[in-house]
Amino acid sequence: MEMEYSKEMKNRVKRIEGQMRGILKMMEENKDCKDLITQLSAARSAIDRTIGVIVSSNLEKCVREQAEKGGDTEHLVKEAVQLLVKSR
Repeated sequence: MEMEYSKEMKNRVKRIEGQMRGILKMMEENKDCKDLITQLSAARSAIDRTIGVIVSSNLEKCVREQAEKGGDTEHLVKEAVQLLVKSR
């Protein structure tokens, strides 16, 4: 099944990309380690939230399609949970 990625999802990744460029610039400018770690932590949190949005959107779509076919959706939920666990 092909997943469609919303404009919101793509914008999240673009913001993270900007954060990462900013972090690299901080490193090139030898900025304080604490400030760098703060920005890296913020980027990691943004990535985690994006993973959650993508997995939940995908799960919703898959469950809806499977339910329409009269199929079992339990394995889809388990797979989504595994994706979230693996991402940590």
